[in-house]
Amino acid sequence: FLPAKYKIPPLLRIPGNLRHMKDRHLYKVNKVIAQTGVKGRGDIRETSLFIGPEDKLRVNNLLADSRIKPSGRLVVVSVGARSHIKRWSKDKFAELIFLLIKELAVSVALVGDKNDSSIAEYIRRHCGYPVIDLCGRTNLAELAYLLQRANLLITNDSAALHMGSYMNLPVLAVFGATNEKKYGPWSDYSSLVKKEVFCRPCEKAQCRLGTLNCIAAVKTRDVIVVAKRMLGASGNFLEESPGVPAGKKMRLERILIVRTDRLGDVVLSTPVIKSLRDEYPHAYIAMIVAPGARDIVDGNPYLDEVIIYDKFALHKSWYNSMKFARALKKKRFDAAVILHPTNRMHLVTFFAGIKRRVGWNRKLGWLLTERVRHLKQFGQKHELDYNLDLLRRLGIEAKDRQLYMPIKETSQAWLRELLSREKVTAKDKILVIHPGASCPSKVWSAGRFSEVADNLSKRYGLKVIIVAGAKDTAVAARVTRRMHVRAIDLAGMTSVSQLASVLKRASLFISNDSGPVHIASAVGVPVISIFGRAQRGLSPQRWGPVGSRGYFLHKDVGCSHCLAHNCLKGFECLKAVTVDDLLKIAEGIL
Repeated sequence: FLPAKYKIPPLLRIPGNLRHMKDRHLYKVNKVIAQTGVKGRGDIRETSLFIGPEDKLRVNNLLADSRIKPSGRLVVVSVGARSHIKRWSKDKFAELIFLLIKELAVSVALVGDKNDSSIAEYIRRHCGYPVIDLCGRTNLAELAYLLQRANLLITNDSAALHMGSYMNLPVLAVFGATNEKKYGPWSDYSSLVKKEVFCRPCEKAQCRLGTLNCIAAVKTRDVIVVAKRMLGASGNFLEESPGVPAGKKMRLERILIVRTDRLGDVVLSTPVIKSLRDEYPHAYIAMIVAPGARDIVDGNPYLDEVIIYDKFALHKSWYNSMKFARALKKKRFDAAVILHPTNRMHLVTFFAGIKRRVGWNRKLGWLLTERVRHLKQFGQKHELDYNLDLLRRLGIEAKDRQLYMPIKETSQAWLRELLSREKVTAKDKILVIHPGASCPSKVWSAGRFSEVADNLSKRYGLKVIIVAGAKDTAVAARVTRRMHVRAIDLAGMTSVSQLASVLKRASLFISNDSGPVHIASAVGVPVISIFGRAQRGLSPQRWGPVGSRGYFLHKDVGCSHCLAHNCLKGFECLKAVTVDDLLKIAEGIL
């Protein structure tokens, strides 16, 4: 009965470039204002929130009661959200706050309504540091003033996000199924952490996959990296590295890393994972590996997914490989970095429809969109550096060369039980020996390994553990039979994860040129690696242990051409490495 004098036109068409809801609402309102003849105000940053002196006094008192100084850095964390599809895990919030306080020495205040009190209470009990819980204890004006006091707001997709954006404050938002283009933060200094799971944003309360894996895929490390950057606690200083021209840098949201060869190769690829995560903190990053290398990357904090490709069993036929490619296509990756060239992986990534495919110009290399000339056979640099070369095609200059191998608690528990059973105490130092290798041209004499083990055990009181793969149990048995001191023979008895736990416990690791050398480097153990063959592509310069605690032994015996396992000289290169050579390095370490 009382119609409005001015109305939004019923058939109003909102321009397609206005995606965010604040812009769409404002466009409608300005259309109505235009009907009045009064000039509309497009700037919505002239905030109309009234914060009274009593609001400021109450907030200042709450902070003072919690011993938060006015000059101290304050991070406000909004832990709740209207819908469960918007809520990040309370366990991850607790871990995030622990890292914020431990690494940045900030104070943290939790905000939300009364319904968020149980979440806040859980976080307070589990984060390990005192935090102030203001859930349900502030009105809107007090919350606004608290946000003004803060150096950073970390929030789910919630009302606090938009209040912080409206007041043009630093906002870091965690997003799941909702659309950040419509509801994301919009202050001048804001960041968004999301994972581009192939089905997001769906904006639906019920996940058709059965789990809200889009928001569950956001890891604590993803958020803490961005938080540090926003708080000015970390820089991203990259050094120039000549060799491969940098490619065009693009915005990537879903990245696939491919490395389907052996253990050591995958370990040497782990700096690529971190470099990509540093460059694209919000991206969804997955990695394809062979089944035997799963433990190398499963649990890596910079990866969102590990995909297994088994060319010897499940994916042996071309038909099953193409089925694998079709399944990969549904994941909608933007780019693939293929670290080891194989016909299969070049075909699989091509048929998976990945638009940007970076790799080595070898083995159907013409299927790649960006190719780097393959010169690894000349061994001019380390395999790790060859891996990082491919990142330059994505415009990324990586500085961090640190290897990473996750240590699992289940493997640690297994090791504790084993050492207790073998009467090895926490005070005992351990020497681990790996006498096996992938090729006879890499295997040092079992008798010399035995002599080294006996000598070091008697001189330094070391307990000796022998490790090897299932195919090298006979080699390991020859070593233990020739030893005079007792050794724990674990040949063929450890998973890759358990091997990592054994190596991490060691005081010294001695090995032929093999994958466990790089696992030892990744877990920070002093390692001596023995090299034979003189080929440049197999040299210590390319495959030697990485880091300041890695050593190698290699003797050139003047072969003009190496016949590898068909050697006609009885592997003189390996025989040239003596027990005394190795003991001299070991003594320097011990």
